[in-house]
Amino acid sequence: MRSEPIRVLLADDQHLVRTGFRVILEVEDDIEVVGEAAEGERAVGMTRALRPDVVLMDVEMPGVNGLEATRRITSDAAESGETAVLILTTFDRDDYLFAALAAGASGFLLKNGTPEALVEAIRVVARGDGLLAPDVTRRVIATFARPDGRTGGGTSEEALDALTPREREVLVLVAGGASNAEIAAALHLGEATVKSHVSRMLAKLGLRDRVQAVIFAYEHGVVRPGG
Repeated sequence: MRSEPIRVLLADDQHLVRTGFRVILEVEDDIEVVGEAAEGERAVGMTRALRPDVVLMDVEMPGVNGLEATRRITSDAAESGETAVLILTTFDRDDYLFAALAAGASGFLLKNGTPEALVEAIRVVARGDGLLAPDVTRRVIATFARPDGRTGGGTSEEALDALTPREREVLVLVAGGASNAEIAAALHLGEATVKSHVSRMLAKLGLRDRVQAVIFAYEHGVVRPGG
């Protein structure tokens, strides 16, 4: 369990929205808002200066938009591993969703969600996991799932073959949305052991986090909708 609060940077061009987020987050003992940015360029600069654990990022902002800002931040984080980006937008559009995932976002939520969902999402991405809203997950599955179960290429097949049977079980459970605790219960393992299995599985497949693991599993026929 982390002893320090989760440090969050708010990036949104609407002052009232940022204020609302701050009010929601600052009542939580384990979350600290360390700064606010009204446009993407500023968000990138403040992230480099403040090194927050999570950037809560809007998509449509003046100048550098949230998607490009996310790409720059996650590119920096690839070396430091310090900052995760959680996209939060009013625009329920597939192009934004997939662009955000391609840019390296760890999560994607819509602003019509609850304060409780926002707080939990920040905690999830801060501990290194990925998160998609349930309706967003359904669209990802619908887009990437292959009805015939065929995989997407030789390299992916070789990566899958490199997984141990246990790591493949873990991949299937991650694709189903199971948390580490739920995986531990299902496989009768300790949570620390599950975390190690998840880390090795992601490394072998060349994936950054659990969001990418979900997409990979459906795209390559490891699991299927309704399976």
